[in-house]
Amino acid sequence: MGYKHDPDGILAVALELVREDGLGNLSFGRVGERLGISDRTVVYYFPTKDALLRAIVEALGRDLQGVLSSAFGDEPRPATDLLARAWPILSGPDEVSTIRLFFEIVGLSNGGVEPYASLAPALIQSWIDWLVLRVDAPDVPTRRAHATWIVATLDGLLLVRTQLGEADTDAAAMFATGATVG
Repeated sequence: MGYKHDPDGILAVALELVREDGLGNLSFGRVGERLGISDRTVVYYFPTKDALLRAIVEALGRDLQGVLSSAFGDEPRPATDLLARAWPILSGPDEVSTIRLFFEIVGLSNGGVEPYASLAPALIQSWIDWLVLRVDAPDVPTRRAHATWIVATLDGLLLVRTQLGEADTDAAAMFATGATVG
């Protein structure tokens, strides 16, 4: 007799739940209930809540990198071009729940809550490392500085956007990319 569920299917449901209700409401019981299975089946694949949370964060990062890879293309680009290509995606309606989850992770990290206190810095560092390969700059230290600037600028703009709305942050994003602000 084969198993009805696998780690990918359980992870997909866990992702649905955190996108709907945030990380704080995630439980093995809720995942199992959504799937119509026992919470012990979830634990079989993800022995701890930390393991499930780490898998969720990794999956969110992979999904977002896939979307951004398509927008960035195959050739390295100047930092302002990468920022200009990333902003409409990250500020768009399809990524609202992902951005909300990112700020939930960072907020919990800033409060010293594990596993977020170790997940958030690793997540941000992985984004910088990923961007270093996509930045057109003369050497690795310069590419790293540009990649860090992109992450810092996007995160700052997105944080302000979550609190103040679109108008000011869209104008600020245009300014950051060198576009004409009207």
